[in-house]
Amino acid sequence: MARDESGKMPDIDEELERLKNLGILKNDFMDGLYDDLFTASPAHGSGADPARPKETDPAGNAHSALKETLPAGSLPSPVKETGPAGSAHSPAKDADPAGSAHSPVKETKPQESGHFPAEDRKSKESGQSPSESQGAEKAAASEEDKRAAGEEEDPLEALDKLIGLDSIKHDVRELTDFVRIQKMRSDEGLKSVPVSLHLVFTGNPGTGKTTVARILAKLYKKIGVLSKGQLVEVDRSGLVAGFVGQTALKTQEQIDKALGGVLFIDEAYALAQKDDAFGQEAIDTLLKAMEDHRDDLVVIVAGYTQPMEKFINSNPGLKSRFNKYIEFPDYSVDELMAIFEMNCRKYDYILGEDVKKHVREIIVARKLEKTENFANAREVRNLFEEIITNQAGRVALMDHPSQMDMMTIDLADLKLADGKTTEGKTAAGVKPADGNLADGKTAEGKTADGKTAGGKILPGESAGKANHKSLPVKKQKK
Repeated sequence: MARDESGKMPDIDEELERLKNLGILKNDFMDGLYDDLFTASPAHGSGADPARPKETDPAGNAHSALKETLPAGSLPSPVKETGPAGSAHSPAKDADPAGSAHSPVKETKPQESGHFPAEDRKSKESGQSPSESQGAEKAAASEEDKRAAGEEEDPLEALDKLIGLDSIKHDVRELTDFVRIQKMRSDEGLKSVPVSLHLVFTGNPGTGKTTVARILAKLYKKIGVLSKGQLVEVDRSGLVAGFVGQTALKTQEQIDKALGGVLFIDEAYALAQKDDAFGQEAIDTLLKAMEDHRDDLVVIVAGYTQPMEKFINSNPGLKSRFNKYIEFPDYSVDELMAIFEMNCRKYDYILGEDVKKHVREIIVARKLEKTENFANAREVRNLFEEIITNQAGRVALMDHPSQMDMMTIDLADLKLADGKTTEGKTAAGVKPADGNLADGKTAEGKTADGKTAGGKILPGESAGKANHKSLPVKKQKK
């Protein structure tokens, strides 16, 4: 310990008191420095006294008047100090109005400038702190994204929301209930009846086979039958390779992707063609995987009814593993119209009653035109895209279209989608060379669907050919 000017050793108590005062002075200096730099103005303050007294010591260091009133025996902590609001804080951190500790740098700009970002304005209105408000908004956005992706929605609720398909909903519920109870019996140590989870979906295109398969995969995961619940969709091209020996590898690659979920093979009957070694190799690889991974792989094959029955019966291994059939019926006109209106609501389009009537007429005409291979919901989706494309072309010609203009579907958009205009011409504005208009009528008043005023003609021929007449054609000079 250093001696004083008189050569005597200083008193220990006096030295400790001097060190205490230096510590207090240091804390007061830091507190005053941060108060000057980062404390909110009186309009936005946290309840602190804006006129807090400051003093300057001989060395020029700003400090609080509190230093003069502290008892001589008190020793404040060099790290923590009681602030004006009574909350403990460190010199490097201050308390915001909500009482949450934060870095001074983050608070400086918005509070000193007197302007608050949008997040702060929303939090002030809702009574939440900015961090709580931002967290709520992020959570809401996350929930919206999950709902849009179908991740959080209950599979059974998603099944119930599907338009039509009442028999399919019944079959799926019946199957999942049976599988769930058998799983519960097995978990309790009871004997369970072995059941094949592999399915055959039959029906025309656009009847919801892929959608139901995706929901079924999630249902199986929910009840604990599958570990992941994903759907891998393939067809013949995704399983068959171009060289001998590569098909097994390509098929196995798709199987590996589907492990823990559902492998959905569309138009599976294409694998069982006559003298098709490649397709047979894919089937053999598939059957082996179904046996090896029976507890964590479900295979669903889909296609037209008659070809699928022929496909299953062509191979004893397929017939023994696929013993559950679900037939997907065609949609009715009312259900197809409901699907069209659902697409309009989903993408913010408006239909008037007169427009709905004409849309229904178009759907009926197309359904009658394609009696065997009508694409159902897929056909309606195509019609919807045709109409909104025509609507976009019409609105694009407006100088300043309003929001309502961009949302409204007009009759003119339907006429173009139906292949005709008010003048009875095709959408291109000209008549076809064979005299048939796009709406099914010929220039002679005869329909192009195989009927004339005096009899019938073969489908696909024009009325002029059926009556051994042809439209006059000018010959070009050589």
